[in-house]
Order: sequence, then C-alpha cells, then structure tokens
Amino acid sequence: MRKILITGALGQIGTELTAEMRKIYGSGNVVASNRRIKEGHEQLIESGPFEIIDVNDPVALASAVDKHKINTIVNLAAILSATGEKDPQQCWNINMNGLYNVLEISREKNCMLFTPSSIAAFGPLTPKDETPQDTIQRPTTMYGVTKAAGELLCDYYFKKFGVDTRGVRFPGLISYKTLPGGGTTDYAVHIYYEALKNQEYTCFIQKGTYMDMMYMPDAISAIIDLIEADSGRLKHRNAFNVTAMSFEPEMIAASIRKFIPEFKLSYDVDPIRQEIANSWPNSLDDSAAREEWDWNPKYNLDTMTQDMLEKLRVKLDV
Repeated sequence: MRKILITGALGQIGTELTAEMRKIYGSGNVVASNRRIKEGHEQLIESGPFEIIDVNDPVALASAVDKHKINTIVNLAAILSATGEKDPQQCWNINMNGLYNVLEISREKNCMLFTPSSIAAFGPLTPKDETPQDTIQRPTTMYGVTKAAGELLCDYYFKKFGVDTRGVRFPGLISYKTLPGGGTTDYAVHIYYEALKNQEYTCFIQKGTYMDMMYMPDAISAIIDLIEADSGRLKHRNAFNVTAMSFEPEMIAASIRKFIPEFKLSYDVDPIRQEIANSWPNSLDDSAAREEWDWNPKYNLDTMTQDMLEKLRVKLDV
C-alpha cells in the first residue's frame, strides 16, 4: 500500500494531483503538505491528512514521514521561472536546498521520490525542434539551472544510494482549476479566462513563439503512471521528456475562435519572460517516455480548448 507525501500540494499541480491520488490510493494514504495555508484550498485541506511543511525544514519532513509511515514522496515545492528571475537566491534555496533535503529523507527512510523537472532545464544551445531526450543542457535562468542540477542530483542518489528517484520534464501546464504562479507559459491559461470574461486578451509572449504545452489531466496521469511504472523498464529515471502539443499564441487564439468567434488577441511583450521563452525548445521528442512506460497523452489543442471553455463557463458563471 502506498503512503504518499506531497510537498507543495497547494500549488497548480499539487491541488489536482492530491485530489486524484486520494481517489486512487484512499484519502488517508495521501498526505498533502505546504509551507503555508492558502485561501481557497479548504476542501483539499479537509479531504485528508494535511501538514504544514517547509522543504527546508528537514526535521519537519522526517517527522511527517515517520508519523504517516510514508513510502512515496512527490516533491512539488518549487519557485517557477519568471518568479525565480526576480529572486534567484530564493529560487535556489527552495528548488535545490529543498530537493537535497527531500532526497536525504528519501535515502534515510527508504522512500520512492518523484520530483518534476522542466523544459527550462534546456537552453539556447539545445536543439529547438524535436529536442532529444539526451542532449546539451545549458539553461540561462536560475529556475533552469536548478532543474538541470536537480536532474543530476536525483540521478546521483539513484546510482550512489539506490533511491528510487523518478521524474519528467514538464512543458507548460494548462488548467481550469488553479491559476499558475509565475511561469513563462502562464499566458496559455490566462488567455482562456480573458476569452470568456472579455472576449480579448493581451499576451505577454511574442507572436510566433512556440512552446510545448500539456493539459493538466495528462500531466497528472504522467506523474501517476511513472510512479507505478516497472522499474526494470526505466533507462531514463529522472528527466523524461513529455509533451502533448506545441503551439504559439496565434494558434491558441485560432482554437478559441472556433468556440468564441469574436475573440481578439493583442500583444504587450514582457521582455523577461520572452527572453526565457526564447531559450526553451519549440517541441520535444518524448519517444523515451512512450517506450519505457507507455506515455500517451489524451488531449490536443482543440480538445483541450473545448474542455477548458466548458469547465470555465461553469466556474466563472459566464
């Protein structure tokens, strides 16, 4: 029986992953944790065990693992790309020092560890199209540096100490349930809200900027499927390329117009986030994930758009 601890559980991924894992493994077997309480998450907090844990507090981490007899940790605590450029020291502290603490607890307590990486782990020298699973990684943001270093650190803990570490390189994630928190791909979420509320959106990413994206249900499936994958099949453990679609702003606008014909898109480019986006791949080769643990996303751009708009109409009452 899995006993799971999720750090950063009140973030964009964590809120949906916690709910899904509680359905699969049982509410009492999935412990959500966050470094502070956030308004609007009362249902998640009350639906199962919850702990206040800062990943830079190893004593609290170890105590929670012992208290709940944890054997699987999902480490989602992280500062994202745009926020990380505003405060690189804090980004390093949470993303790297926090990961080190979680790895040490996993080693000491014999826990499996899933921790996500990102397309930000690549950089401007990486091949832009169909980026290979194994390729040059020279990221130019602090977030990217922490993700590339985190991949290596997780590999080290597997090879040196036998910790069962696993992870994927997530592209931009799109969800109707929880707003993102300071990422470069956030526009692909905000655009749907504004399409419904105002029938127009001003995009902070330049026209023609391609980035890989994924609908949150596919991202949640990727985490759970990799955690449950046969270890003997895994050649790449901690940084599987995964993707579902690649598009630029005009393409998502065109998809929205199939359902909201009057939608208008304009631009006011944020130079910081644009520079970050320019350093990332246009598209990923995810064949390793497909071969090693049968990765297969279910949503494309139009099916995601239809579902996003349907769910948001109910959520926003528009």
